[in-house]
Amino acid sequence: MTHNGTFAGTSMPQPGPNGAVRRARRVLIVDDHPVVRQGLRRVMQNEDDLIVCGETGTAGDASTAILELNPDVLICDVNQRRIDGIELIRRVRAHHPQLRILVLSTQDETIYAERMLAVGANGYITKQATSDELLASLRRVLDGNIYVSQTVGSNMIHKYAAAGSYDSADPVDRLSNRELQVLHLIGEGMGTREVAQSLHLSIKTVESHRQRIKRKLNLTTAMQLVRYAVLGLARGDTSNKS
Repeated sequence: MTHNGTFAGTSMPQPGPNGAVRRARRVLIVDDHPVVRQGLRRVMQNEDDLIVCGETGTAGDASTAILELNPDVLICDVNQRRIDGIELIRRVRAHHPQLRILVLSTQDETIYAERMLAVGANGYITKQATSDELLASLRRVLDGNIYVSQTVGSNMIHKYAAAGSYDSADPVDRLSNRELQVLHLIGEGMGTREVAQSLHLSIKTVESHRQRIKRKLNLTTAMQLVRYAVLGLARGDTSNKS
C-alpha cells in the first residue's frame, strides 16, 4: 500500500527462542533522503525480528503513517531545515507515549543527543555508525532501554554526579533548543529573513535569537557568528571546537 509517500510492508510471524510464534517488530523510517531509507531497509531485510512496515520523507506524513501502520519503533532523522527535530520528537511522544523512538542523525551527538532524550527520544545514533551498531541500538531501544554512545553516556553520568554543579566547557551547551536551531540554519547560509520564514518566526524574533547567541558564544559581530556557524556545520556539528 502506498499512502502520502508511505510504503507499507507486511509483518510475518517469526518463531521465538522456545519455538512459539512471535511477531517481528515493526519499524517506521522517517528521513528525507531516499537513499538513506533504502539503506536502512537493506540493513534490516534479513533480520528475522525486524521488519520495515513503512517509510516517509516528511514529518507530516510520519504522523499519518504512525496511525495507519502502528509501528513498534520510529527511526527518524533530525533535519533542521524542514522542521525542528526536537519539536518532531516532542509531538510524537505527546501523541504516542508507547512508541519507541531512535534518532539517526548527522548532527553532533555531544550537542544533540541529550536534548533529544530530554524531549522523549529513546536513543540517539549517528549516521557514521556501522550496520551492526545500528541494529544493536534499535534492539536496545525496542527492549525498553536507552541507547547513546559511550561518550555521551559518560558525559551524562558526569552531569548527574555533579548534582547541578556541572559546567560544560562547550559554550554551545548554553544555547536553548531554538537558538541552536537558528545557529544551524545560519551555518547553512540562511539570512535572517530566510531563517524567519523557515521557522515561521518574525524577523524581530530571529534577530533577538541572533543577539542572544552572540552573547552566549562571546561573539561580537554578525560575521563572527556566521563564521562560527559555518565552520561548525562543515565538520558535521556546531560546536566549533577547533
